[in-house]
Amino acid sequence: MDRLWTPWRYSYITRSDPQARSGVPESLNAWPPSEAEDKHCVFCNMIAAVDYAIAHGMPREQAEQAAHIVYRGQHCFICLNAFPYSTGHLLLLPYQHVDSLAAVAGEAAQELMVLAQRAEVALREVYRPGGINMGLNLGEAAGAGIADHIHLHALPRWSGDTNFMTVTAETRVLPESLDVTWAKLRLPFKS
Repeated sequence: MDRLWTPWRYSYITRSDPQARSGVPESLNAWPPSEAEDKHCVFCNMIAAVDYAIAHGMPREQAEQAAHIVYRGQHCFICLNAFPYSTGHLLLLPYQHVDSLAAVAGEAAQELMVLAQRAEVALREVYRPGGINMGLNLGEAAGAGIADHIHLHALPRWSGDTNFMTVTAETRVLPESLDVTWAKLRLPFKS
């Protein structure tokens, strides 16, 4: 039998570190650990930890890479999905912690759509997919893994990219690390 090593999935499957704050990568764990400062949201914690690191001397690029934040706008940001369905899987989010599209402030909703357009262009430029899925899962019953903070998925797709691994082994095969994906997708958003 062949073995497919996916050690990065262990923390996702087991939620193995009960001390870790959701959304805070190990390299940003200097962010204050008090219960009062924990936002109890993977995305809000991510932004708070990055901002804390930058405010305390970590270079912006390094802090954003640690959290795989590809782009930060005025009302929204783009990050890589930490547990992607395919290489290049982006999440587009408002900073505003809301659980429905109707609750997103007007300026943030407009910026979200502009960023969706930019994400499409970047994904086509970098990965040349045959298509792109973009979607919102509003609520747990609709498939939202993180239902309390709305996020738009931008997922590059290729003909024949669905294989038996996802269905039978509940495993996804990704050809590059998140750090490589981050470096590739960060470039188109810098211009």
